[in-house]
Amino acid sequence: MGFFEKLKSGLNKTKTSFDEKINNIFSGFRKVDEELLEELEEALIMSDVGTETSLKIIQNLRERVKKENIKDEQEVKQAIKKEIKEILEKTDGTLKLETKPAVILVVGVNGVGKTTSIGKIAARIQKDGKKVVVAAADTFRAAAVEQLEIWANRAGCDIVKRNEGTDPASVVFDAIKITKEKNADVLICDTAGRLHNKKYLMDELIKIKKVIDKELPEASKEILMVLDATTGQNAISQVKAFKETVDITGIILTKLDGTAKGGAVIGIVEQNEIPIKFIGVGEQIDDMEIFNSNDFVNALID
Repeated sequence: MGFFEKLKSGLNKTKTSFDEKINNIFSGFRKVDEELLEELEEALIMSDVGTETSLKIIQNLRERVKKENIKDEQEVKQAIKKEIKEILEKTDGTLKLETKPAVILVVGVNGVGKTTSIGKIAARIQKDGKKVVVAAADTFRAAAVEQLEIWANRAGCDIVKRNEGTDPASVVFDAIKITKEKNADVLICDTAGRLHNKKYLMDELIKIKKVIDKELPEASKEILMVLDATTGQNAISQVKAFKETVDITGIILTKLDGTAKGGAVIGIVEQNEIPIKFIGVGEQIDDMEIFNSNDFVNALID
């Protein structure tokens, strides 16, 4: 199965939810008028896109209808697809790993799939012929280190780990040293994910970021936040909390195949102006792909 097929299958619950709501509106289609646009707005809100973002999409659609003289339902659907695509492409989703070494710092609350995402991304980068080192800097949970080690072994990359309770920033410091010694291309750092309203967790992230900036001042740095698609609109508050502490450069979206709330992605990107860089739709090591807005929109709306 190619990734587009996996994506289509993974988005099935979200697509069904979208289709039901949008097709219900078009089932009694008469003409493109204000009533139709209001019903579409409601359908987007009900599909977890978020009130603010849904209002923007429909306002833009209203203008597009007038400007392009849109009259039939297929044209309306295509116009909605264009509006969603424009939101998803507003920010640059390219993964920036230009230097050697480059650093990917992975953040997010517990249970969103950080560890598995790191393993899958490490495997992807190694497949491209680059050498990866993984830093197990979530030292608050022994299980996190063990799980990361399993994924690192699967991906065939080195892991730097220390005892439970070790200062996370010191693990990253050691990992940077080993990355340089091994002449590795990319260092991926796991971090703790206790609740995002805990001040000490955010302080730890700041410390880790300072170590990376001090030891690798010239390196390309990606700070990727892992979001569980099943949390829908709640993910927006998570992004805001982390964004205040670290400069998030992109989102890794996980568990898309287990939810009908995939529409929340559109609102998350639009409200935070942070691109989605990776998308995961399954449990296998190759079930992580660089995000493609065109594929996403086409898998979401026919």
